Amino acid sequence: MPFLQRIPKILRWIFSVVLLFLITMIIFRFIFYWTYNPPGKAFSGSAFILGLRFDARIACIVGLAIMLLTFIPFLNPFKNTAAKKIWNFLLPVAFIVLVLFYFIDFYHFDYLHQRLNASVLNYLQDAGISYTMMWQTYPLIKVTLIIIVLLFIARFIFGRLLNNYILKESNYKRRGVGMYIISFFLLAQIIIGKIVVMPGQFPLRWSDAFTLSDDFKSNLALNPFQSFFSTLSFRNSSYDLKKVKDDYTLMASYLGVQNPDSTQLNFERRFNSNDSTNNKPNIVLVICESFSAYKSSMYGNPLNTTPYFNELCNNGVFFDRCFTPSYGTARGVWATITGIPDVEDPSTASRNPNAVNQHTIINNFTNYNKYYFLGGSANWANIRGLLTNNILGLHLYEEQDYKAKAVDVWGISDKNLFLEANNVLKEQNKPFFAVIQTADNHRPYTIPKEDQGDFKMLSFSADSLAKFGFATNDEMNAFRFTDYCYQQFIEAAKKERYFDNTVFIFVGDHGIRGSAGDMFPKSWTEQGLTCEHVPLLFYAPKLLQPKRVHDVCSQVDILASIAGVTKTPCVNNTFGRNLFDTIPASQFKSIFPKEKFAFIIDHDVKTIGLVSNEYYFLKNLKTGKQELISVVDNTAVEKNAKTDSMQNYLSRLTDAYYETSKYLLLNNKKK
Repeated sequence: MPFLQRIPKILRWIFSVVLLFLITMIIFRFIFYWTYNPPGKAFSGSAFILGLRFDARIACIVGLAIMLLTFIPFLNPFKNTAAKKIWNFLLPVAFIVLVLFYFIDFYHFDYLHQRLNASVLNYLQDAGISYTMMWQTYPLIKVTLIIIVLLFIARFIFGRLLNNYILKESNYKRRGVGMYIISFFLLAQIIIGKIVVMPGQFPLRWSDAFTLSDDFKSNLALNPFQSFFSTLSFRNSSYDLKKVKDDYTLMASYLGVQNPDSTQLNFERRFNSNDSTNNKPNIVLVICESFSAYKSSMYGNPLNTTPYFNELCNNGVFFDRCFTPSYGTARGVWATITGIPDVEDPSTASRNPNAVNQHTIINNFTNYNKYYFLGGSANWANIRGLLTNNILGLHLYEEQDYKAKAVDVWGISDKNLFLEANNVLKEQNKPFFAVIQTADNHRPYTIPKEDQGDFKMLSFSADSLAKFGFATNDEMNAFRFTDYCYQQFIEAAKKERYFDNTVFIFVGDHGIRGSAGDMFPKSWTEQGLTCEHVPLLFYAPKLLQPKRVHDVCSQVDILASIAGVTKTPCVNNTFGRNLFDTIPASQFKSIFPKEKFAFIIDHDVKTIGLVSNEYYFLKNLKTGKQELISVVDNTAVEKNAKTDSMQNYLSRLTDAYYETSKYLLLNNKKK
């Protein structure tokens, strides 16, 4: 073909190699489908199309690597005859590595029902046992013979292919720099996998497979290279099963497990409601960006930054000692949705492909429409995989789904996010469970121009700002703007028919480390509790009597409490407890039945601990150092029989909570 002859021979050779690798991966995907497709499940074109994109990425990485290497004259087979031998060795070896990956992936899925991931490397720790199991289970001799045969076939095909292109005539006499540039960008674009043109957009990721909302389709779409290398940094994300079992009795008692089973490690608690009414309340859960308790009006901050939210708290059930298990938005969303503290380190659980399959109480709201509203994209921290793979029938709204325009990297403003969500919710004829996640209270602290008339900016001296928890006036005004946005939302919702039968829940995704001044005891600042202390409000004027609750609670309690307050039967397999439960605290059967605790892990300073109404127990993961600190005053905790007993109990419970969290991250599967 005249056009092809205008393309330099070396580029035609490279793209032929890419095509051979791609065809091989497509064939393996069909083999996987024919072998493991569940009976009665229809062919999934969407899974194959997404899988083709993953495969094309891997094939183009090979092509781009060849292109870059052949820029070295010594490795260019069209300029150096000796380079032919190098490529006739490298390409068959690369091909056999690919085939070997697929064979391992095939039997890995057969054994564990998971695509190949980096945790397979952990079997090398017991290589002898692992090899014996494989020898006794799988046809290793047959597989080895097939690979040897394929190696000879690959050697022949790749050698013949290269030799043919070297001998081909080419009508293209010039150096073809333009063709090289076009080819480079074409390969690079396919590797990226998406047209990324704006900040906040992300290339094709493993988590995109889980937007298919079907476990088999997701597994079918994945490429074993993609899943293996995506999980490589998580290969040591595991737990000590012996410790989990040793701690099981303590944790089962603390959580109130109804049918303890230390063999099966059953943490399940079932809540069955006798409520037969069909008029189920709607749920709107607002996850509030950086909603630090000590910066707000509810705790007496003299700057009075959140007067409207303070009014809501006076008319709702306000839990003023709520803690997030850790710092960070992704970790906060994880804990809220799953009921498990994100103890993954150094990355987040949402980024761990092995942890993407999670049971959530939201699915127990079976006759509800499910919504999740973000002002920007759900691609950050692979949150999309967590949400779409686990919340059944989820309607996910992102920046491109709104009429309002983006104001910064986080998408549309929080005010417009709330109003856009309200426009969707007011049209609903079925009960709904909606999550709205805000972002404006975050650098760059944008106050949209359209709101600068109604929202009045304030300015305080540097001394006042520092004394009451703020670094700059921009930060302080952004915090105040969140209060303005809450007001715009609630006042708009009050005009709609859904309002009277809706429970609104507001909780911070995390706090911000900083000085709480004299508003809290020094330990809150010195030990970083300001990072995790957030407001938690249940607001439903027609359904809930106002109350301020001083008992410690946690972000992990939110979904269990929503199920409790709406009398929705649920299965709870994680840590959350119903904060509206009228059963006395002694149900937890601890040696301190009146005490309630919130687990906290500080990934920055490597500490784990439990906070109660009186104490904060800390254990350093590196040094083992332990501390018991007062959270009610500035005096040191007196050492006596009672406090020693408390510290010993908290030490055991903290270790148990931590190890059980690591276990549940990987074992809280969808039912």
